Amino acid sequence: MYNSINIVIPVYDEGENIRDTLSELENKIKTPHHVCIIYDFDEDNTLPVVKNLMQTQKNISLLKNTFESGVLNAIKTGFESIDDGVILVIMADLSDDLGKADEMFMKINEGYDIVCGSRYMKEGKQIGGPCVKKLLSRMAGVSLHYLTGIPTYDVTNSFKMYTKKVLNDINIESDGGFELGMEIAIKAFLKGYKITEVPSVWRDRSAGESRFRLWKWLPKYMYWYWVAVKSVSFGDIYKER
Repeated sequence: MYNSINIVIPVYDEGENIRDTLSELENKIKTPHHVCIIYDFDEDNTLPVVKNLMQTQKNISLLKNTFESGVLNAIKTGFESIDDGVILVIMADLSDDLGKADEMFMKINEGYDIVCGSRYMKEGKQIGGPCVKKLLSRMAGVSLHYLTGIPTYDVTNSFKMYTKKVLNDINIESDGGFELGMEIAIKAFLKGYKITEVPSVWRDRSAGESRFRLWKWLPKYMYWYWVAVKSVSFGDIYKER
């Protein structure tokens, strides 16, 4: 049985949001947790806010990205900094449904290796955001569920909880951005790990600039989509590089 959650938050100039995000996190997540905030550069306007909060909140730490800059490498840095246990990836813009974290943690302790926050299952929801992005992610998640049997309707959502065990068994090949969560879920599914989902509500940010790059990253999402379809439908088992 696991006793706590390691929460990984990649940031890039989230000074407008991070205080409210950490406050909501403390109010809504009852499971004991430690928060690791990963940043790219020393001038990031998130840092002064976090350093001030760290004086009274001892479960927060700052960690500089040890790879090249970017959200994918920040998340990888967070993964590598944690030796064991349970890891939840959230964004710093108040978009994720933090009130679902305790339920996700319960699923981990029931024996699941990955728990996905799902916008597209019953009781899930997406509020705001670009219509094209919303349509494409819904189509990808729902169709991949029916084509392959992967037990989530929302494989593209970054709001996922992992055991370190499953992360240790996966060689991360993504080199774009948020397709990282999709890659991990698909590889874990193909390796036979247990995956489930809980309904979650995603809300578009109200402050700051989104770092999501739809047209730049779309081919990378499509690559992992095709890996899953080929592996399940045609028996072309994917071999990690």
